[in-house]
Amino acid sequence: MNEKAIIVKNLSKTFRVKEKEKGFKGSIKSIFKTKYREIKAVNDLSFDVDKGEILAFIGPNGAGKSTTIKMLTGILFPDQGTVEVMGIDPKKKRKKLAYEIGTVFGQKEQLWTHLTPYDNFKFFGAIYDIDDYTVEKRIKELKDMFELDEFINTPVRNLSLGQRIRCEIVASLIHKPKILFLDEPTIGLDPVVKENIRTLIKRMNKEYHTTVFLTSHDVGDIEKLCKRIIIVNHGQIVLDDSMENLKYHYLNKKIVEAKMKEKVNLNDEDGITILKDKGYNLKIEVDTTKRSVGDAIKLLNPNNIIDINISNIPLEDIISDIYKRDK
Repeated sequence: MNEKAIIVKNLSKTFRVKEKEKGFKGSIKSIFKTKYREIKAVNDLSFDVDKGEILAFIGPNGAGKSTTIKMLTGILFPDQGTVEVMGIDPKKKRKKLAYEIGTVFGQKEQLWTHLTPYDNFKFFGAIYDIDDYTVEKRIKELKDMFELDEFINTPVRNLSLGQRIRCEIVASLIHKPKILFLDEPTIGLDPVVKENIRTLIKRMNKEYHTTVFLTSHDVGDIEKLCKRIIIVNHGQIVLDDSMENLKYHYLNKKIVEAKMKEKVNLNDEDGITILKDKGYNLKIEVDTTKRSVGDAIKLLNPNNIIDINISNIPLEDIISDIYKRDK
């Protein structure tokens, strides 16, 4: 049985929010009587995460994922249920937990921008009571892994976004956390830099066995980093499955795009849907539970095809479909 990094049981969190009074904004009634309504952000959530696992924890805005992460890290306290992170209750021992976890938020800086990455790393080492010798050794190790040599002594404000994200991750790893919470780590990055960041995250996970709890709206992050995915909506788990099973059960459609020598007249039929028909350029969807891709190509006539591309339905479309089913 695998050791657990995170155990969540029957977790719930409700917020009371002010309800705006309809009608005249400054009415006497609204001054003396404020109405509230309750929003159940997290509703009886239960799951666990193995040590060394890279888990995607995703959902639309307002699904409850941010509230869940805040309870896992001790920022918020649950109304009901229990949380254990590396055997620690975040509600009771948040300071102790801080030594076991690291956090990176793609849209929020934790580095001092007027300092160099090196000075930031030294600063974070001091926060975690790491002696000079150990922190220097750790900085060198991470500097080599994340290839920071060229800019480790350049003020953070002068770095590119990709360079800053690499430094953010290194800063969160200085104290050797057992779990790393990554929130949109590749947001705003170009495709090449995204791929570099993903490679570094996989390498870090492999070499240090760091558990990674990832939230992202980028399908590429999820597909290339995670073997398991939890989808939440309305504060509840909609799906908890392996990426392999997710693709197997939901990825039963293929997109075929073909450039033709001569125009082809096709009509929708069982298992085949025409998405775009511009005469010499066709885009069709093939339901592989009803028709094979080979059948579709025969309909197009292989001798008439100049170029062809066959792809899966984008994962974001699959996730969107799962959301809709949950409504």
